[in-house]
Amino acid sequence: MNIEKLFSYGTLRYEAVQLSNFGRKLEGEVDSLPGFGMSKVKIKDSSVIATSGEEEHPIITYTGRSTDNVAGMVFDVSTEELEKADSYEVADYKRVKVKLASGISAWVYVHVESI
Repeated sequence: MNIEKLFSYGTLRYEAVQLSNFGRKLEGEVDSLPGFGMSKVKIKDSSVIATSGEEEHPIITYTGRSTDNVAGMVFDVSTEELEKADSYEVADYKRVKVKLASGISAWVYVHVESI
């Protein structure tokens, strides 16, 4: 099984979202992503709202400022689980590869107009 690293700062950290998308609770490590700032996006997809329980989700954008930092968790997921996460995320997000504060290279969902 091919293992990928996935950094989450939002609803993918929720147990209910993990169980719904991956069929299991993910184990992760605390990490952070420098150079990004966080805001909120209004979710219009009713199935995503039902899964997360929230109409607004956090979303990050690249700022390049060393003072900006987003806290979150880094998870080990399979390639198949990463594809399931792609299906969960709405069109406002895109998946990109980043380097976390720990030095780990991981996938993260950012604002579609970022980077």
